[in-house]
Amino acid sequence: MDILLTLIGLGLILAGANYLTDGSAALAQRFRMPEFIIGLTIVAVGTSTPELVVSVLSAIGGKSDVAIGNVVGSNIFNVFVILGICALVRPLPLTAGNIRRDIPFGVLASLLLLAVASDALLGIGEVNRIGRLDGIVMLLLYVALIGYTIRVTPRPAETAEEPEGAAAKRPMSGWLMAVMIVGGLAALVFGGELFLDGATAIARQLGVSESVIAITLVAGGTSLPELASSLVSLFKGKADMALGNVIGSNIANILLILGLSATIHPLTMGGITHRDLFVVLLTSLLLFLAAFTFRRRAVDRWEGVLFLLLYGGYLWMLIR
Repeated sequence: MDILLTLIGLGLILAGANYLTDGSAALAQRFRMPEFIIGLTIVAVGTSTPELVVSVLSAIGGKSDVAIGNVVGSNIFNVFVILGICALVRPLPLTAGNIRRDIPFGVLASLLLLAVASDALLGIGEVNRIGRLDGIVMLLLYVALIGYTIRVTPRPAETAEEPEGAAAKRPMSGWLMAVMIVGGLAALVFGGELFLDGATAIARQLGVSESVIAITLVAGGTSLPELASSLVSLFKGKADMALGNVIGSNIANILLILGLSATIHPLTMGGITHRDLFVVLLTSLLLFLAAFTFRRRAVDRWEGVLFLLLYGGYLWMLIR
C-alpha cells in the first residue's frame, strides 16, 4: 500500500507541474512579467507549500528539529539535486541579475540562518535557537527582498508587431490560467503529501532515524514539487522559470517558512548541527561560483554532476 501511495503521489506531482508551468507562463505573458520573477514568486512559494505545512505544524507540535531539518534538507536538495539534474538535461544560463542580485540574496539568507541559529556559539545564549524576534526579522527581510527584486527586474519589451502566426495562437483566458495554476499547485501539494507519507512509512519500517528522515526523505519529498516544476519548465524551454523556482524556493524556505515557524514558536536546533547549516551555505556559494567557471555564465553539465556527487557524499555522512 505504501508503494502504491508513493507512485500515485509521483503521478500527481508530474501532472501538477505540467499545468503549473503552462499557467504560470501564460500569466507572465499576459502581464509582461519576466518568467524568472514568476518562478521566483508564484511558482517558488507555491511549490514550497509542502515545506511550509510541514515546518509550521512541526513548530506548533514542538518538533523544532523536524521544522529546521525540513528546510535545511530542502535547500540542499534544491541546489545539489534539482539544479544538478536540470544542468545534466540542459546547461542553465545565468543572467547578470542572477549573479549580482538573486544568488547573493540566497547567500545572504543562508548566512542569516547560520547566524540566528548560533546563540551558544556566539555567546548570546546557552541553547542554539531561532527566536520570535529572529523570525519577525526574517519575514520582514523576505518581503523587502522580493519587493526589491520585482521593482528592479526589467519587464520584457513590448513588440510593435505581432509575430507571424500570433493571431492563430490566442492568449489563454483568465479563468483557465487560474484553474491551471491553482489546480497544478493543488496536485503538486497533494501528490507530494502522498509521496512523502508512503516514502516515510517505508523508511520507518526499515529502521531509519527521525532526524535522518527529516533531512532526507521529508526534505526530499517536500521538494518534489520544485523538482517536477523545474524539470517541466526546462523541457518547455523556460530555463529562467526553473532557475527562479529553485532560488526563490531556497530564499522562501529560510526567510518565509522558518521565519513564520519561529514567530509562531521559537525553534531549537535539536539534532540539526552546524555542519548541516554550513552545507546549506556551501550550496549557495557553489551556485554563485558556477557563474565564473570557463568564462560561461551558466551551470554546466559537469557542475551538475559535481552537485549530485556532493549530495551523495552528504547523505553518506548522515547515515554512516
